[in-house]
Amino acid sequence: MTGPRRNALLARLSALYRRMDAAYDAVSGPLGFSCDGCATNCCTSYFQHHTYVEWLYLFQGLSALPDERRELYLERAARAVAATREALARGERPRVMCPVNDDGLCGLYAHRLMICRLHGVAHVLIGRAGVREFPGCPRCETLRAAHPGAGIMDRTVLYRELAAIEMELVGKKAARPPKVDATLAEMLVAGPPRV
Repeated sequence: MTGPRRNALLARLSALYRRMDAAYDAVSGPLGFSCDGCATNCCTSYFQHHTYVEWLYLFQGLSALPDERRELYLERAARAVAATREALARGERPRVMCPVNDDGLCGLYAHRLMICRLHGVAHVLIGRAGVREFPGCPRCETLRAAHPGAGIMDRTVLYRELAAIEMELVGKKAARPPKVDATLAEMLVAGPPRV
């Protein structure tokens, strides 16, 4: 895909991310929900990401960093990948800090991935199997119990738009790239995707 077309897709993703942030804020704000000081920090959760377009966007943010910061994140990513593999080999679910977490703050905040933006709040997904409801993280569940009738985020349209952007990036070629199933650390170690 050419540079201008790729840049247009990354701009669409950026606009989608702003809509995600607004949808998240609409649910979290009235609850007073925040991740500050959370003992079960989702930055240590084992999230696998699934889109090339987000991977490209992550590297767009990484490439804008000063060399020293970028190298620090890449070194941390290599250690995180090793620690994750060790945990999986022991049959454990990994709890490894995200390599771009700087004392509780995301060093690539503007370029963070979808799950980093949406994790925690109660949400629904509407699909062929009907409506599936998810309660959110334990902190969100506690706040929702104290606020009957609190809002819930519908992720459906957001996911569909992300899928549409991804399909436009990878195209309908016979030889599509393999499915992405990588942690953020694995993405950083692998380098930018070849799409």
